[in-house]
Amino acid sequence: MGTQFRRLKEEIESCRDEMVRLASDSTLANHQVLETSQRLDHLLNKFSHYKK
Repeated sequence: MGTQFRRLKEEIESCRDEMVRLASDSTLANHQVLETSQRLDHLLNKFSHYKK
């Protein structure tokens, strides 16, 4: 589980960086920003379940 947990954390960081980059290049209402935000929410929920 350690490797999966580490990989999930890396994916969260990558997704967060991508969302910030997209938002800084456009608006928060941009379709790509919203999709990336939803993907980040999904990853964070998954992370939350791992911690339980």
